[in-house]
Amino acid sequence: MSQPQVHWWQKYGTVGQIAQAAVALLGFAAILLQVNVLGRNAQEAGARQIYQAYNDLEFKNPQYSKPDLDKIKAGPPNDLVQYETYVSYFLYACEEAIGAFANKREWQATCDYDLKGHLPFLCEKNAAEPAYLTTYSATTQQWIASEMQKAGVTAPDCKLRKT
Repeated sequence: MSQPQVHWWQKYGTVGQIAQAAVALLGFAAILLQVNVLGRNAQEAGARQIYQAYNDLEFKNPQYSKPDLDKIKAGPPNDLVQYETYVSYFLYACEEAIGAFANKREWQATCDYDLKGHLPFLCEKNAAEPAYLTTYSATTQQWIASEMQKAGVTAPDCKLRKT
């Protein structure tokens, strides 16, 4: 008596079992995709909230958005502390926005534009306390260094040279 021919799919189960496994794999892939999309949406929403809070801070403190560093340093000591906090929040907001919207160049351009006025302060701060910029990500440190170079901001005078 000869053996009946065994089809490839019979080795792995019936057609129904194979179809059920395929649907389960597709469902699992869809769940992974959905979790990824939800995570990305949460990151973007968080970045928008942080940047909006920075904009509110900018609105309430216009003297810091286009700073006169000499005037801030000549004023009460709290002014310099507030300005440093303002710049820190700005850098944090940009880190979050650029990280969440890496494929949208307008966020980088906005941060580049706002950073320019703060470069003299960051140059002086870095010269006085080199550890200060290490509190930010390597990407942010590289961004600041690049923008300082473009603007010609170098220690010890830390003045904007290029427009």
